[in-house]
Amino acid sequence: MQEELLRILNLKQTEECMFQGQSKDIGSPSVFGGQVLAQALNAARRTVTPDRFVHSLHAYFILRGDVNIPIEYKVETIRDGRSFTTRRVTAIQKNRAIFVLAASFQIREEGLEHQLEMPNIPPPESLQSYAELAKKYFGENAGDLFWLVSPERPIDFRPVELIDPFTPGKRSPFRHVWFKYTGELDNSETNQHLHREILAYASDFNLLISALLPHDLSMFDQRLQIASLDHAMWFHHDIKADDWLLMAIDSPNASGARGFARSNIFDKQGKLVASVTQEGLIRLREGK
Repeated sequence: MQEELLRILNLKQTEECMFQGQSKDIGSPSVFGGQVLAQALNAARRTVTPDRFVHSLHAYFILRGDVNIPIEYKVETIRDGRSFTTRRVTAIQKNRAIFVLAASFQIREEGLEHQLEMPNIPPPESLQSYAELAKKYFGENAGDLFWLVSPERPIDFRPVELIDPFTPGKRSPFRHVWFKYTGELDNSETNQHLHREILAYASDFNLLISALLPHDLSMFDQRLQIASLDHAMWFHHDIKADDWLLMAIDSPNASGARGFARSNIFDKQGKLVASVTQEGLIRLREGK
């Protein structure tokens, strides 16, 4: 499964500035947003010189993707500067745009540094994984339903706060989740691009459901319609996706049938390596 994720993220180039990607069904009703995000980032960086690394991206999810149809990625060159490079990527299915991404890449530079402190929480080795917790709530066949919790899952997630997925209760909108890629990766500088693409893939998990916490709503509530609308990331330092990383998540607001969530991502040594924000549709359909 780990190798399958790497295969999915490594797009096929079909013509100049055009790439094609396949999808993996992870149990969601449409293509997983993190997959499209990571594939679009892969397409963008394939048109950039290797010495420039993505430092920020901003994306909009426009239409649901069909898991059974390849996704075409069209890359547009916006700017090639002395320090920064900008690309725009459009993901297309059935001749319609389903997703757009703008990404900026930068050469390595030194500058001022400061960061927030990492929260003081239990280490990942002391926690249960989603796969282990899924057996409690879904039974032994949980892995057949959700790729996320299968024994061969590509990302191991370990939540600090244990929340019953069916009866969560009312909670403050804060969560902490450790995670890492379950295989081994080359940690050379030239492979840093892949580490950032895997982080982009994983970053779409756990955010929107955090906006449900103050409302005693299960993500499996049939009245809920939930979908990512936009997603932004900032990469502050190099990342080791195959070592433990911590998502410190909070949801400052829900209003207008939308939920807003953000995440600071720390490595195990306490360095803030990335930040993420996301807004998504959270529509409660009474009577459904």
